[in-house]
Amino acid sequence: MVNKKWDRITPSLSAPVLSCINKQGFKSMTPIQAAVIPLILSCKDVVAEAVTGSGKTLAFVVPMLEMLLKKRKDEPLRKDFVYAVIISPTRELASQISKVIEQFLQEQELSHTTLALMVGGRPIEADVESLNNGAHIVVCTPGRLMDLLSERKQLNLAGRLKELEFLVLDEADRLLDLGFSSTLTTILQYIPRQRRTSLFSATQTKELQDLVRAGLRNPVVVSVKEKSTISTPLLLENYYVIVEPQDKFLFLLNFIRNRKIAKGLFFLPTCACVDYWADVLPAFLPDIKVFAIHGKMKNKRSKILEKFRESEDTILLCTDLLARGLDIPEVEWVLQWEPPTNPSSFVHRVGRTARGGAAGCSLLPLLPTEDTYVTFIKSNQKVELKDWRKSKDEIKISHKLRDKLLAILHDQQKKDRSILDKGQRAFVSHMRAYTKHECNLLLQFKELPLGHIATSYGLLKLPLMPEIKEEHKQQFIGPKEQIDFNSIPYRDKRKELNRLQKLEEYKKTGVWPSKKKKKMAQSQPWEQAKQNKEERKQRRKKRRELKKTSEGKKGKKRKAITQEELEELAADVGLMKKLKKRKITEEQFDREFDVDK
Repeated sequence: MVNKKWDRITPSLSAPVLSCINKQGFKSMTPIQAAVIPLILSCKDVVAEAVTGSGKTLAFVVPMLEMLLKKRKDEPLRKDFVYAVIISPTRELASQISKVIEQFLQEQELSHTTLALMVGGRPIEADVESLNNGAHIVVCTPGRLMDLLSERKQLNLAGRLKELEFLVLDEADRLLDLGFSSTLTTILQYIPRQRRTSLFSATQTKELQDLVRAGLRNPVVVSVKEKSTISTPLLLENYYVIVEPQDKFLFLLNFIRNRKIAKGLFFLPTCACVDYWADVLPAFLPDIKVFAIHGKMKNKRSKILEKFRESEDTILLCTDLLARGLDIPEVEWVLQWEPPTNPSSFVHRVGRTARGGAAGCSLLPLLPTEDTYVTFIKSNQKVELKDWRKSKDEIKISHKLRDKLLAILHDQQKKDRSILDKGQRAFVSHMRAYTKHECNLLLQFKELPLGHIATSYGLLKLPLMPEIKEEHKQQFIGPKEQIDFNSIPYRDKRKELNRLQKLEEYKKTGVWPSKKKKKMAQSQPWEQAKQNKEERKQRRKKRRELKKTSEGKKGKKRKAITQEELEELAADVGLMKKLKKRKITEEQFDREFDVDK
């Protein structure tokens, strides 16, 4: 589909909106914008599916602003009403959308339109104040919007939404993945039915179809793909490489050094992995700025992301938190430690580069036991991976280089116990995450050489895990010298003082002091624990069904008692009283009751 010029729909767009579009350098519309904008402007509900980085944000921002301009010509926009709501899955994406809208609101004719960003990580009172000051457009996350709708003491948001014109659900499939289905259903109950609704997503799922049926009226479904055989941008080149598990970090490190990446994203399996590599990686990359971000960094995330945007020669370590919606056109490379737990997340990860018509590349290292993932991702997500080994830029890995790298990693842990702890947590959390892969028939935990993987992490010792067998201990390459782990200090003086006090108590009592007593029965392998959990779940389900059935039987309505039956019952009670008082004989009683002897 050929991109259309913005002036093709000039009669439908006002001068201030077109002016801002031209200032931002958007000379032509992307296919999704050309398809969706005219539909929204003609008052249609829209369900739009397009590859990541295809310009979905402008596809709903432009018609939204046009609608508000048109409404303002008919009557002034009231300060106490919200006319447009945009719901985004993460605060980073919500902030990004808000900044795009802010650029449009700098135009004089749009400057009277007010905007509020409502996300978590700050007191709810701040958002209440913003709404009280006026917010014609609200960009928010579903959890914060739900909190504000529940806030009745200082704010009646439901009343402010009665004039709502436009609702946008951005990255709707991700909203459902994060468990916001019931929250969205509740939010839709507060919002007027007479509205225009647009739902944007990179993938279509059954849950998404259920949401469409619940929240949209006869929507027009728009599916725009750049090429029928792929689900990623045309200028994105995706590579894979087969590496030995003990050499994975060494390979990726040399790859980053040789590429001289100006700006790159490095996706890691868990938050603990991000924390560990963020501590140790700068020692190997002195000329590159290393930033780290994950879901547990509540208040720091926006600042870190802003620094990453402004910096050059930088790499950002992250989790799948940033796999959706993040728009940084300068990202050249997307690196991954291993395949994501969800196959569709692969498309979203690599889609952080090659955005807006720019070129980009991605690389996925795979273990020898994971080689079938290449054909799987091609058939499942229509993503073709090229073999990096066939390229001219071969990276050599030697035992000498690996030993040198391990020595540096070991030395970092010996100097600071917190890095030692983070390494242990990172490895354990990584292995736990691996057991949760949706495609676990291909990526089987039992085939992993845990000792080699621990070597790649540069651990000083193997963690205590029931999954680690004798063969894994033989695979592991640790420090050559004997280490007294009790002598490794924390760099933080307070933590070290606290540790020494506990160590002294441990030497006296033989029991390590702890605030909470740890349960001893935590030595089950994860796969067994997962199976046990599923069995418990099934047993609970059967009990609930049985209880529901029994309650249904008990709860059956009894037949209504007639007046005649009540009179007969009263007569029988009267006979029993007469017999008790010996006013009648037993024979008379039996005769009246028709008792056969």
